[in-house]
Parts: sequence; structure tokens; C-alpha cells
Amino acid sequence: MDLAVDVLVVGAGPTGSTAARYAAAGGAHTLLIEKRQEIGTPVRCGEAIGRNWLEAVDLKPSPAFVAREIEASRVFSPDGTSLTVSGYAGAKGGYVVERDLFDRSLAKEASRAGAKIEIKTSALGLLREGDRVVGAVCEHMGETWNVHAPVVIAADGFESQVGRWAGMTTPLRARDLVSCLQVTLAGVRGDAAYSDLHLGSEAPGGYAWVFWKGPDVANVGLGIPLSRLRDRAEVKRYLNAFIARRPGLAKGEAIEEVAGGVTTSLPVERSAMAGLLLAGDAARLIDPLTGAGIQNGLLSGRLAGETAARAVREGDVSRDSLVSYDRAWRAQLEEDLARHYLVKEGLQKLDDAAIDRVFHAIVDADLRPLTVRSVLDVLRAKTPEVLEAFQGLTF
Repeated sequence: MDLAVDVLVVGAGPTGSTAARYAAAGGAHTLLIEKRQEIGTPVRCGEAIGRNWLEAVDLKPSPAFVAREIEASRVFSPDGTSLTVSGYAGAKGGYVVERDLFDRSLAKEASRAGAKIEIKTSALGLLREGDRVVGAVCEHMGETWNVHAPVVIAADGFESQVGRWAGMTTPLRARDLVSCLQVTLAGVRGDAAYSDLHLGSEAPGGYAWVFWKGPDVANVGLGIPLSRLRDRAEVKRYLNAFIARRPGLAKGEAIEEVAGGVTTSLPVERSAMAGLLLAGDAARLIDPLTGAGIQNGLLSGRLAGETAARAVREGDVSRDSLVSYDRAWRAQLEEDLARHYLVKEGLQKLDDAAIDRVFHAIVDADLRPLTVRSVLDVLRAKTPEVLEAFQGLTF
């Protein structure tokens, strides 16, 4: 039952399917494995994505997975002051998607490119020759076999077992792990032209969100760092209170509830070794400020797949060859990830009154464009005391 392929991708989320697609398109015999029986479920996501996220992987928006287009997003301070940015996370407009259908669309793209997909298949451990990874031990329906592959791409999430087996990940701090809970509410009222984010003590150390999937249907959720929680059930109490304070949401009926964890840490120190690449959440590329992981997952998945295919073609899967992947994603993402981590750390030090002062200063300045740099310039002039919370934040 042993199998030989060029590239083995572990995990068929957006990162894994994109990696498999680009590896196969590059001529590599590619196998994509997913431990669950159905790609895309269970959904653990707010389901909002930016338009430019799709452009980065040559994917067009489709009615097959788009529930609603986003024209703008609003961010609210505790007293209700709002800032409007273009699209989700300022990303040239965007969409609220059906995440399960989105994931399956990406898996179909991988299949069309030539990747083979096996569901209900788990990786149990890595195969090694010296300090080089040469495949993985896999299991399907109680049957175990070895998959030999010159390159393995770990796309198995922030709790990546593959990364841990390789010694490339370290335990997360409680302040860098966020507990999230979301309900989809039907029969609700509100301004469905926007996707909304709410800062402050309603979701201490994190934020709450309202992402509209239709005129009267919305995903409503929040995330709070574990360091701010006495117990996991507290997240549910915060979410219930957030909804109860908004009559338009309180009248809705829950039709789905999902829970999960998100990392808000810095990326891994290394994401490449001989025969192995870590991509997406497995490399801890989730944006520490927004908690968004799909964008960086898609981009790193593409880079990982392209790097793996090239390495196989050239017959060089050494660390020196594969580290070009590490350099590529760092060149595009690392500076923003580090900056957003410092902003996240600073926001956790601010109380509601301080957040309100920041928002009032920004609104009064009427910043266009609204960027981290322009915001800091305003804070230096209007609320210099707040900047103490953001030490080390530079450009």
C-alpha cells in the first residue's frame, strides 16, 4: 500500500488546496489529504474575505460561494463612534462567503490542476532520512501506509501536528490564543451594506463582528484572548450580552453556532527545512490584529506549491533550496504581521475611554487614506499619552 508522489499536502483548507493546485500546475505529482470526511466542514470562520485575496491566487468570485458583496467595513469604538474603511480590512471591497462552499471550490481547482485528493485520511507521523523529511505515515479507515514524497507541505492549521513533529513550532501563550464564538442569526435588522467590527470591553482584548450574509441574515461573533477569560463559557456570556444590547440583532433566531480558536501570535521562526514547508495557519500567518487567516493562507499556499514544484523539477529539496519559500512570504507579509502584532498588543492595554479618545481624534482629522501611519501621526499630535501603549511601533 506504500505510495510515492512528488508533493504531499496535509490539510485541505484554503491553504492546502491552493498549495496542491499550484504544485500540480507546476508539474508535480501531488496528493492532498484531509482528515475530515467532508472538505469545508465544520465551518470555523466569520466568512468575510477581501477581493484582493482572490486576485492573489487568480480566483474569480462566483455565485457558487459568494453570499454577499461588501462595499465597506465599519469599526466602532465603545461609545459608538465609527470609522469606515473600504472593504473588509480595507481590502478594495470584498465578500461574505459560504465558507464550506468556498473551501470546496478551492479543492476543485486543485483537482482540475491535476492534484489527487483523499478525504478521511490523516497524517500520523513523518518519514525521515537523517535530517530530511521524505514523506508521512498516513491512515485511512483504519488502514495505515507510507506516502513517500520529496516535499511535504503542512497546511494543517495553527495546531499543526506536522510542524510539531518537525520541531518547527513552539507552544502558544494564552494572550496569543483567542477563543471565538459565532452564531448565524436569521430575522435580524441592521445596515446590511456594511460589515462591522466592535472594539472595547464588550470583547476585551479582541473584537466583536457583524457580517451580513443577506438582508436579514448575519454572522455575529466575537473573539477574546484566553488570558482574559476565567472559563471558556465566558465567551458565550459576552456574545449573548453583545447581541442583547442591539435590538435589531436580539430579535433574530440562531440557525448555526460555531466555536474555535485563532492565533494572534508572531509567525514561526522558520517555515522551511529539507523536504518540508509550513504554510498558512501552520506557519502562524494569521493576522494578529484582525484574526484573518484566509488571505495569508492563500498567498503562502501558492508560494509553497510553486516552490515545491520547482524543487522537485530541479531535483533539489534541500533546506537551501526550499528556504526560498520562507524568504518569499516574509518579503510580502512579515513586516505587516510584526506591525499588526504591536498594534494588537497596544490595543489590549487601552480601556474603553482611551479607545474612544483615539477614535474621536481620527474622526476629527478626517484621514484619507486611513492607514496605520496616518493614525499614528494623529495620535502623536492629539493623544500622545495613548502612544505609550504602542512602544516599538515604527515604519
